[in-house]
Amino acid sequence: MKISTLMSYAQGYVGATKEIVEMEKAGLDVVWVPEAYSFDGVSAMGYIAAKTERVTIASGILNIYSRTPALMAMTAAGIDALSEGRCMLGLGASGPQVIEGFHGVRYDAPITRIREVVEICRQVWKREEKLEYHGKKYDIPLPADQGTGLGKPLKIINHPYRDEIPIALATLGEKSVEMTAEIADAWLPAFFMAEGADAVWGDALRKGAAKRDPGRPPLDIYAGGAVAIGEGLESYRDMSRPGIALYVGGMGAKEKNFYNQVFRKYGYEAEAETIQNLYLSGRKSEAEAAIPDSYLEATSLVGSESFVKDRLQAFKEHGVTSLNVGFLGTTTEERVANCDKLSNLIAKAL
Repeated sequence: MKISTLMSYAQGYVGATKEIVEMEKAGLDVVWVPEAYSFDGVSAMGYIAAKTERVTIASGILNIYSRTPALMAMTAAGIDALSEGRCMLGLGASGPQVIEGFHGVRYDAPITRIREVVEICRQVWKREEKLEYHGKKYDIPLPADQGTGLGKPLKIINHPYRDEIPIALATLGEKSVEMTAEIADAWLPAFFMAEGADAVWGDALRKGAAKRDPGRPPLDIYAGGAVAIGEGLESYRDMSRPGIALYVGGMGAKEKNFYNQVFRKYGYEAEAETIQNLYLSGRKSEAEAAIPDSYLEATSLVGSESFVKDRLQAFKEHGVTSLNVGFLGTTTEERVANCDKLSNLIAKAL
């Protein structure tokens, strides 16, 4: 199993990159570079490329609305060249609050747009012909009646370092996960609980896999949780409560919270309702306390070596092929130590 982690905003990009360099030495394989509506993720990816030697540098994630498909392809090709083949393009739809509220772009047809962006990127990287694409959402070159009429098909000038760059999709809904299993190289699900995953996503993954190009490798599934390995650390699982409460309780409108819906499908219907009501009424601490201990246990790698080993086996048995984890600790040294422990445990256990 590869080990991946999301780069933290907390130390700033320079400080966070220094920590990634140390984690790379301790066994980290992939770093996901966030963007959301903070600093752009791409400049950080370039900086990491200059400071690291082995780790895969993945956007985690770039939304498919605020950049054109061709620019997305150019961006990934640029990072891939800088890193000598260590880029992974992580894409997602984000949500209307960010896309319309921050970028001022209409949020529409996310599944169609993701599929077309993926197809366009792969066409650009192959560089076999000048770019021409006529889809439902993207028409390249722009038709004469929609612009000046001067647009013409072009190829990316530089030859990409690789003619295919891995694409990871962050998806949650049934149709979007089905598409992910069909066309993506990797899947980045949120709030993945091994024992409940098949009930939530199993049918969609199987439908997508049935349509997958047989020449493409199997889908790489990234999931995991918080990591702290040692005796008597169970209380550290509570550190995940604020983030879970934010997403299950307060992410998106009450009727449009995808994370809340996933939580319900895991069998926590009453808890999901309680968490959301408490969070939206401003009672965040109570919302955090309402998160079931059983969920925290099932979605973390926090505890003794034997506990973590059992959870790793459960993840593997339920389809996880690569870990996506957050290392707990108050210092870089503690977080790097947990990365090292996890890497050693995987080497022995899997």
